[in-house]
Amino acid sequence: MKILSPADKKKNTVCNLIMFAALIAVLIYIDATSLSVDMIVKVLQKGCVYAIVVVSMNLLNGFTGLFSLGQAGFMLIGAYMYSVFSVDNASREMVYSFSGKPVINFQLPIIVAIILAGLAAALFSFLIGLPVLKLKSDYLAIATLGFAEILRTIIQWDKFGRVTNGSFPISQLNTFKARLADTAFAKMSFVIPFFIVAVICIGIITLMIHSTYGRAFKAIRDDEVAAEAMGINLAKHKMISFVTSSFFAGIGGALYAVFVGSTNAAPFTSALTYEILLIVVIGGIGSITGSILASFLYIASQEWWLRGLDSGTFMGITSPIFRNGFRLVVFSVIIMIFVLFFRNGIMGDREFSSLGIYRAIKNLPGKIAGKFKKSKAEVQE
Repeated sequence: MKILSPADKKKNTVCNLIMFAALIAVLIYIDATSLSVDMIVKVLQKGCVYAIVVVSMNLLNGFTGLFSLGQAGFMLIGAYMYSVFSVDNASREMVYSFSGKPVINFQLPIIVAIILAGLAAALFSFLIGLPVLKLKSDYLAIATLGFAEILRTIIQWDKFGRVTNGSFPISQLNTFKARLADTAFAKMSFVIPFFIVAVICIGIITLMIHSTYGRAFKAIRDDEVAAEAMGINLAKHKMISFVTSSFFAGIGGALYAVFVGSTNAAPFTSALTYEILLIVVIGGIGSITGSILASFLYIASQEWWLRGLDSGTFMGITSPIFRNGFRLVVFSVIIMIFVLFFRNGIMGDREFSSLGIYRAIKNLPGKIAGKFKKSKAEVQE
């Protein structure tokens, strides 16, 4: 494979960005009839949340080779930890009216509560990781999946109602939107805090992957026996990967609570973990760029671009088949096509700057001229 020069890599990145922007413009045009700022804001906010969680899962499953299915459980811990410390003080008694007097009677700043949510998820993952990381493959997946389901049941237990509000949601949360509502920013400014948190989290994960720890993770993924023979402490590095992934999943869960404005255990089922894993596969196992792109494309397709299929009119076409529920049918077919025909995902194990769009465009005139000369020679013969 030809190695690109630094100058070509920069030009390649610019071309990739232009191509990606053109793709987004086309997709927005598809839904131009019902385009709204509110929907764009919703997609971008939720896309940032999913990008953090998907990249954190890719760190564990794609770069370390640990098949874990406990991501929804760690998101649940993060969401509840954030919510417990973020309920508006004036509304706390009302929120916990069915569960008794709340144990936590103070409110933390948003950033502090989000970091605390990540630390709580990391602590639980450390405790869970001590026994389960000795397992491999399917056994590890079953153990972590079982942990997530047990945790969801415990949180809804009435005995913990004074902390978690039992089976009732925790609402009246402190959110970014409330902080920015009275500023000069328009609705699009509500995306900025989500974007900043996502960039910081994904940036830290990327730095870790390109560090000595990241190289150790990849060595463990490729061959545990060879990695151990080279002096890599398997237990230590597996635990670091597991705890780091859980920490950012907890932050993703807290950010999800900020996005929704309330917290309930109902969304954090095993189906959420499968959804996150599916996005990892669609983007490309072992690709940070792929995880980010797939997260935004998945959310936009699911909640925006295809919603005309439920309302009777899609891309100017009106049909009786376009009715409630048809969007999920089409979306499922698209997912099946990706899984069957793009088994390496959108990016495979490559990153954005490694795509050869610039090189392909630069070599295109030469290829066209070569084919023209070849065709002309064949005609003369």
